[in-house]
Amino acid sequence: MRSLPCCFQSCCCLLLLFFSGAQGAPGAPSAAPEQVHLSYPGEPGSMTVTWTTWVPARSEVQFGMQLSGPLPLRAQGTFSTFVDGGVLRRKLYMHRVTLRGLLPGAEYVYRCGSARGWSRRFRFRALKNGAHWSPRLAVFGDLGADNPKALPRLHRDTQQGMYDAILHVGDFAYNMDQNNARVGDRFMRLIEPVAASLPYMTCPGNHEERYNFSNYKARFSMPGDNEGLWYSWDLGPAHIISFSTEVYFFLHYGRHLVERQFRWLESDLQKANRNRVARPWIITMGHRPMYCSNADLDDCRRHESKVRKGLRGKLYGLEDLFYKYGVDLQLWAHEHSYERLWPIYNYQVFNGSLESPYTHPRGPVHIITGSAGCEERLTPFTVFPGPWSAVRVKEYGYTRLHILNGTHVHIQQVSDDQDGKIVDDVWVVRPLRGRRMYL
Repeated sequence: MRSLPCCFQSCCCLLLLFFSGAQGAPGAPSAAPEQVHLSYPGEPGSMTVTWTTWVPARSEVQFGMQLSGPLPLRAQGTFSTFVDGGVLRRKLYMHRVTLRGLLPGAEYVYRCGSARGWSRRFRFRALKNGAHWSPRLAVFGDLGADNPKALPRLHRDTQQGMYDAILHVGDFAYNMDQNNARVGDRFMRLIEPVAASLPYMTCPGNHEERYNFSNYKARFSMPGDNEGLWYSWDLGPAHIISFSTEVYFFLHYGRHLVERQFRWLESDLQKANRNRVARPWIITMGHRPMYCSNADLDDCRRHESKVRKGLRGKLYGLEDLFYKYGVDLQLWAHEHSYERLWPIYNYQVFNGSLESPYTHPRGPVHIITGSAGCEERLTPFTVFPGPWSAVRVKEYGYTRLHILNGTHVHIQQVSDDQDGKIVDDVWVVRPLRGRRMYL
């Protein structure tokens, strides 16, 4: 048989490489699940399993309470097609199945997929119901596919059963859309050992912005009907609100989103205050902080920051809203460092007392925790911080948050640079009565 010209063979090889790479993994597109992760849909006794395949397939989870042997329970869900906005227009099939009727606090074993391919088995513990228990969370932002310093220790903590949920406060992978969303795939595979074992709750950051946050919206399954941009959920004695700071910055996706989110936040905060006897703590998480003392030109370095004061310094600012409705704890990231503020409102410190500043504080407590590790490395601090800055740590790490009961919350910062040493440790204490509003 006559051989084909060399240039023709080379072109064929390039085309084969192009099309095989367009779907993700080398070789034939696979129905085997990957990038498995959990989230809490907000309904007691439930858990949502999300995963990715490279071809359409059924969406099923098999689960049970025995560590080995058959998995007797079944749940079905749906998949949606995600077309990345990059030049290759790669297709990913996102599967979502919600498990219901879970026993509070019980451990389950599960696998996901279809007859065309199953994941390995994972384990998780169903969240407890009601307000009378003590959730433990890991909190961080700004975790990349490259230089994810905190991830090995977070994995070990997860294996030891230290947490009930993860709060990832924006900025994933750096960036999920890059290399035609392959960086997003790599990141989701990296976090799978943690995220397939705990509800991995998220909010968007600036690094998710590309193609109108499409990778973020497609890959994560948060409660509510706002594509994970803003939502709230109850966990033990706390009401947790996740929102998007990014609506204030990427206005080309719609200025109406700023007002829409603000109205939703106000309504949710009103409901949370009516339910404050049952769930005394109100905790928010958003990516870009209102305040910071880092040596950069970020929004939190501006006196009239957009997140704090709103558009044009007066429209839909969040500090007054959160202060009015008595938000207790505000979790932020974006700055690649850790900073704890004194209780603060409008640049004024409102400590509970000189001896016990976080006991009965008269303003919200801000925690900035964006040092989990990414390719951009750590962010330095200014030499002279403002009088509202209590503790600053320029080391890789993450935050532990223990909501002990209706009056006590314990916050610790873990330093990965110092082999897991606790480099900040503080209790926030509030009375059950008379704590609905600061005003």
